[in-house]
Amino acid sequence: MSHALLFREVEFSAVRSQGPGGQNVNKVSSAVHLRFDIQRSSLPEAVKERLLQLQDQRITKEGVVVIKAQSSRSRDQNKAEALARLEELIAKASHVLPPRRPTKPTFASRQRRLESKSLRASVKSGRGKVHL
Repeated sequence: MSHALLFREVEFSAVRSQGPGGQNVNKVSSAVHLRFDIQRSSLPEAVKERLLQLQDQRITKEGVVVIKAQSSRSRDQNKAEALARLEELIAKASHVLPPRRPTKPTFASRQRRLESKSLRASVKSGRGKVHL
């Protein structure tokens, strides 16, 4: 997904950063809240469904992704970081794993398993009381 396409569908708002930074923290709104409405986006329907099914605390019940970026003192860098995180989330949702084909254990692996079970059984039977 390109930055230009995401940029049109994303809403940014500047907020004050948390943490240390002296007077600058109290004066400048350099942190960024990114809001992305999944339902109204131009993503394919399959990707939208997988995004909504993700167990991610950044996705609200209404289907809006909210990302807060505040690691930099620059608002532009925080915007870029928030967009990168959104793209990463979308990439995670768009990746589809191939369906698993069930397989059977091989004959040799079954034999090894049975051999280890019988060996273990003989070890445990040797721990019993001694009868004279």
